[in-house]
Amino acid sequence: MKTGDDLMTFASFKNASLTAALAASLALGACSQEPPAPVEVEGVFPGLEVTNARLVLAPVSGNPAAVYFDVAYNGERGVSISGAEVAGAATTEVHATMEYNFEMTMGESGPVALPGGTSKTFEPGGLHIMAFELDESVVEGSSVEVTLKISGGKTHKFQAPVQAAGDER
Repeated sequence: MKTGDDLMTFASFKNASLTAALAASLALGACSQEPPAPVEVEGVFPGLEVTNARLVLAPVSGNPAAVYFDVAYNGERGVSISGAEVAGAATTEVHATMEYNFEMTMGESGPVALPGGTSKTFEPGGLHIMAFELDESVVEGSSVEVTLKISGGKTHKFQAPVQAAGDER
């Protein structure tokens, strides 16, 4: 027959076992949580990747240069590129080529949407960035910093090598 002390010891042991099991399951649950969000780096928009970047100088001195690149976005929520800046340029515009009045024309683009899991190519005859009034320090063989303005106030910076006008675009 169990005495009152035996029952107290058994109850304490049972509670201690339940407490240990609960603590172990909480610890295991903590291990299976989602990984922490990526650390944001200034000037780098999470999930955005730019490749194949280049600034092509104009064939005629004083005319604007063009920036071409590929951009991929693997974030969950869509974003849009609302503008750009090019170091060494007085002004910069995101341009698109479009048909107007049965003729192909180029003009400033509205925001460029990037839904999650998509990519866009900024290329001759399509989307591109125009860099006006380049500083004389922007020469073939150098490189310039390009800043994409992301809607909502964020930015994404990358380097673009400078190519001569006759080089492959």
